Amino acid sequence: MADIDIIKDENIVYKKSKVLTDNVMHYCPGCSHGVVHKLIAEVIEEMGIQDKTIGVSPVGCSVFAYNYLDIDWQEAAHGRAPALATATKRLMPDKYVFTYQGDGDLASIGAAEIIHACNRGENITVIFINNGIYGMTGGQMAPTTLVGMKTATTPYGRDVELNGYPLKMTELVAQLPGTCYVTRQSVHTPATVRKCKKAIRKAFENQDKKIGTSFVEVTSTCNSGWKIPPVEANNWMVDHMFKFYKQGDLKDSEKDNPDDYKKFIE
Repeated sequence: MADIDIIKDENIVYKKSKVLTDNVMHYCPGCSHGVVHKLIAEVIEEMGIQDKTIGVSPVGCSVFAYNYLDIDWQEAAHGRAPALATATKRLMPDKYVFTYQGDGDLASIGAAEIIHACNRGENITVIFINNGIYGMTGGQMAPTTLVGMKTATTPYGRDVELNGYPLKMTELVAQLPGTCYVTRQSVHTPATVRKCKKAIRKAFENQDKKIGTSFVEVTSTCNSGWKIPPVEANNWMVDHMFKFYKQGDLKDSEKDNPDDYKKFIE
């Protein structure tokens, strides 16, 4: 019977990454954060960089990310993660530095920080969770809230005349010369999870090439803030969020501008 309990490596179909801790996640059922944490952990483990990675997490639902990923972490003031990541990477250029930010953080109080970090071409990775709402503080309207979308502060839907238009941060940073890789992914199906993991890995690997900032948006759900069940939230995201926030790569210097890319790495 003892032999039955021993599972050989070649027979293992799946196992939890060693970079993930055993702590129970506090995120709401159906939340995308846990899936993205898993992908980051797997990428870090597969690249063998656990002792070389530093995460920077500001205020928001992701503020407790240090409880779930067993790497070095720094806490940043609301919206200031890119500034802290900039200092960290410049002081320790051999480390893999990434920020993990929500839309209420990155696109609102942190909009100036992320724009200037990307424009400078800081050699960091930015992971941007966009669920179109302030999830942690009660479901208020965020800069990324869709037109007509109901929130705690727009109970009748976002009104352009009153609230302005949703902000497409990913399209904005894709225009900046300092960004080398800008993409928008999701994690609502097995196929999109695999694509998102590939994007996150590329964003980390780009730090070795020293070619600028890599920016990965993950279009996500907030079923508790949206007031709909997880499955319906995924469907709503596909039907509404994806129409405005188009999925896929927006910029890849290595592919789009191979001559300029060669100049960078030379």
